[in-house]
Amino acid sequence: MDFDQITTEDLFRIGGSKWSRMGDALGAFIAEMDFGLAEPIKARLHESIDLGQSGYLTPRWTQDLQTSTTDFLSGRYGWSVSPDQVHAIPDVLAGMVITMNRHISPDARVIVPTPAYMPFMTLPGAYGHELVQVPMIRAEGEWLVDFDALDAAFGEGDLLVLCNPHNPIGKVYTADELATISEIVERHHGRVFNDEIHAPLTLNGARHIPYPTVSDAAASHSITALSASKAWNLAGYKCAQLVITDGTTLQPTDLHEPATPGVLANIAAYSDGEPWLAEVITYLEGNQRLIQEMLPTVLPGVEFIPNQGTYLAWLDCTALDLPTSPAKFFLDRANVAVTDGALCGEGGRGSVRLNFATPRPVLSEILERMGASAQEQLA
Repeated sequence: MDFDQITTEDLFRIGGSKWSRMGDALGAFIAEMDFGLAEPIKARLHESIDLGQSGYLTPRWTQDLQTSTTDFLSGRYGWSVSPDQVHAIPDVLAGMVITMNRHISPDARVIVPTPAYMPFMTLPGAYGHELVQVPMIRAEGEWLVDFDALDAAFGEGDLLVLCNPHNPIGKVYTADELATISEIVERHHGRVFNDEIHAPLTLNGARHIPYPTVSDAAASHSITALSASKAWNLAGYKCAQLVITDGTTLQPTDLHEPATPGVLANIAAYSDGEPWLAEVITYLEGNQRLIQEMLPTVLPGVEFIPNQGTYLAWLDCTALDLPTSPAKFFLDRANVAVTDGALCGEGGRGSVRLNFATPRPVLSEILERMGASAQEQLA
């Protein structure tokens, strides 16, 4: 598909969350893609409507989801898990709640490397757990884990939230980094909630390594949540998978059933969606190059470490010295909606998260509007 042909008029007419919550502002905040659906997914969803498959989830569809998930994990990452280790859940955050409720003690703290996905900052407190932030290190051209700070933050039995690829900074963790994290967690008898929802979206040759594969210890102290929702734009269909590698057994009361169309769409994505995904990744790589080319001209001083994964660019706007938060400034002055970095934890203030999974002409207009508003402020 020629994604360049999708216009802002098309996107406002479709009326997705990113293009309706902020009025007529150009949407670059919520993590949705603007590229529609892969044909195999559309075909399966149309088939389900034609057949009237609108009832409760059946054992057969659950089994098909388990098999398609394990086949995908094996084929794409070389990660071998059995179907009975895969559990259907509505979304990744439901998996985090299960992990906090069933796999750590009530007084365990939740450790989150920041900047972090916004709900990771609020969900621990909502379930009675103290949040501990460990800021990432911004180095020359890359993001690094502060292993000393992580080790110092850990108490006995605490839970680490690991997001790989890392939303919102786009980092893909190396095998050595994951192994070191595993050693720290194991030393403190801790646990890991491992969010790999963006795993299929690696860019420019980066390689995703599932955390449970780096060591036996990593597998034994982690629970992994994943889904086809980000890579194939299926968030609204409410289906994810929880992979249990720690030997525990979930109770029926732990699990809330996902939506039947979401399960069917995830099966189609894992089974037949990789050609479309490859096309999208190539397009995203081109969009990232556009950001790198335009920033020095339209937003000089804004710092950007190119993504290794996801389609969420982290832009440090502190050098612009704006009168308000950057997100508010760009919404008010440029009519562009981006995510406020302050919502992502310590070190996020002064930055924004920009979704670049949009048609290239739209992305160009977003950046031009942001740049023009900043130049007006400086004039």
